[in-house]
Amino acid sequence: MTKQKGNRMIANNKKAYHDYFIEDKYEAGISLAGTEVKSLRMGKCSIKESFIRIERDEVFIYGMHISPYEKGNIFNKDPLRIRKLLLHDYEIRKLEAQIKEKGYTLVPLQVYFKGSLVKVEIGLARGKKLYDKRQDIAKKDQRREAERDFKVKNLY
Repeated sequence: MTKQKGNRMIANNKKAYHDYFIEDKYEAGISLAGTEVKSLRMGKCSIKESFIRIERDEVFIYGMHISPYEKGNIFNKDPLRIRKLLLHDYEIRKLEAQIKEKGYTLVPLQVYFKGSLVKVEIGLARGKKLYDKRQDIAKKDQRREAERDFKVKNLY
């Protein structure tokens, strides 16, 4: 868990940045139950394989795994249950229109604490083609080599 701009990050979805072009970002609250907040405080969350859908003017996140709290016994919920995301009506309508019209999708980018509230950063994303992914990998390799060369030059 790292701190970012006064927020404490719980989970980050690096794969989303590899697989999609992120066009826009939104911050949403999340509806949690039972001991899920305690598990999140311990950092036991994964959004690697999760996705977001809009159904009947409500936004839901599927596949988000929050591990059961060890001391929660009967108050623990299903780790992979569907959770509702909390957005304003105008944001939901805007997202729904963009998804239908332009062929975008919604992906969770990160889960973090903002004060005492749990927030999910949602990305309005467009899928990358295979050649786009190859170009990104090549750029990362070049940057990594340049940084490595710079470190070696500064050692001598």
